Amino acid sequence: MWTLRAVLAQLRPRLGRQRDEARREASSSSRPAAGGAAGVRALVYAEHGEPVKVVELKKLELSPLGKSDVRIKILAAPVNPADINMIQGKYSILPELPAIGGNDGVGQVVEVGSAVMGVKPGDWVIPTNIGFGTWRAEAVVSEESLIVIPNDIPLLCAATLRVNPCTAYRMLSDFEQLRPGDSIIQNAANSGVGQAVIQIAAALGLRTINVVRDRPDLQKLTDRLKDLGAEHVFTEEAMRRPEMKDFFKNFPRPQLALNCVGGKSSTELMRHLGNGGTMVTYGGMAKQPVTASTSSFIFKDIKLRGFWMSQWNKDHGTDQFKEMILTLCDFIRRGQLTAPFCSEVPLQDYQNLFLLASL
Repeated sequence: MWTLRAVLAQLRPRLGRQRDEARREASSSSRPAAGGAAGVRALVYAEHGEPVKVVELKKLELSPLGKSDVRIKILAAPVNPADINMIQGKYSILPELPAIGGNDGVGQVVEVGSAVMGVKPGDWVIPTNIGFGTWRAEAVVSEESLIVIPNDIPLLCAATLRVNPCTAYRMLSDFEQLRPGDSIIQNAANSGVGQAVIQIAAALGLRTINVVRDRPDLQKLTDRLKDLGAEHVFTEEAMRRPEMKDFFKNFPRPQLALNCVGGKSSTELMRHLGNGGTMVTYGGMAKQPVTASTSSFIFKDIKLRGFWMSQWNKDHGTDQFKEMILTLCDFIRRGQLTAPFCSEVPLQDYQNLFLLASL
């Protein structure tokens, strides 16, 4: 089953090296595209299905640069669950086929059209909307489809900025009026969103209960999550034990639960919520329904909500999205937010990438 662990696609030979090398490459930004007549590499799918079967590495011609267009080279792009779901044809928004995979990532501006005012060569940019197609070496796109981000943050943080940290930040901010010392509980705590929740919550003074699946290297994972700022890490099985009653005698009941799994895991989150608390569902890894007991509503007055980052962007517009991105960059600069655990894979090894993503 796909986990929410980020797997980073290395799209250029220099990716993963220091930011300064990427900046030096920008000095040749006025030259013709490296792809030229030979084409630009991209991971393309012409039908829906399992990525390992339907995604192909192809060379595509770049579109001519229009006066309002920007040519960018993609520095790095992650593989997120939504990317896989789109390829499978199981996502709410599906691009027209054939399509280039990838919704998240960071690019560097190489060339701009004559009417472009807000972007210049050398800038780092991320997509504004879903369905951008970041799994390619270069692209020519409209200026409106990009947001400039600071280029003084680590490359991996920039590449994974648009989806997971934004989701984490919004869920921590929008559903409960949390104050320092309050607690939250989440499942899939080792996911990309989960790791961002741990770090942002710690920066805000919130206490976290983090639930993960049991595994042979559980202690290693626990240590890694605690290094990020996790206060408590429990397995799904541990959360069902009677001893949890004693734990909550000395720990505040969470007012916010973040559910990415569904099924029994979400039921356990609800069971440990405090009175009047909210559970927000943003994923369904178990592919099982969220089931709530009648008593949870009557005696605890819990609230069940959903969250989808793409809908938030649509409802709030580009300016608020930019404001949030800058806030997250401040967390990164202060050392309070880092990139998720990931493996770097060259673009030509995309089959291995999808095998990694399926672990």
